[in-house]
Amino acid sequence: MAQPFPWTPEIEDEIFKRIANGEAIRQICSTDRDEWLPSWETFRKRLANDPDFAAQYAHAREAQADNEFDEIRSIADTATPEDVAVARLRIDARKWRAGKLRPKVYGDKLDLTHANPDGSAITFQTVFEPKPE
Repeated sequence: MAQPFPWTPEIEDEIFKRIANGEAIRQICSTDRDEWLPSWETFRKRLANDPDFAAQYAHAREAQADNEFDEIRSIADTATPEDVAVARLRIDARKWRAGKLRPKVYGDKLDLTHANPDGSAITFQTVFEPKPE
């Protein structure tokens, strides 16, 4: 029988720091990971079974979104005419990820308000027609 993974605060801090800095959890816990880190499956089990761990993970993901968003300016500021298409792709990918990781902050805002072209409220009139006899 396999021994349980020896979770420590240092291991958790390292994982969450790396996530916040933009590293993918699949890479952190990959088969060629640092030997003292958990496997992907061990990580997923802990995430599913420990609410405090899941909350810390969610916080690290929010920090990751902030990091992704902050990188956009740097990419835009250092773009050259030769690599503007690549820079645009990198920016779009980061905007998308930030919007998915933190939708209330970086997500697209949807306006579901209905109005007439002049901005006034739409009114509906119900017309009842008598049934033919």
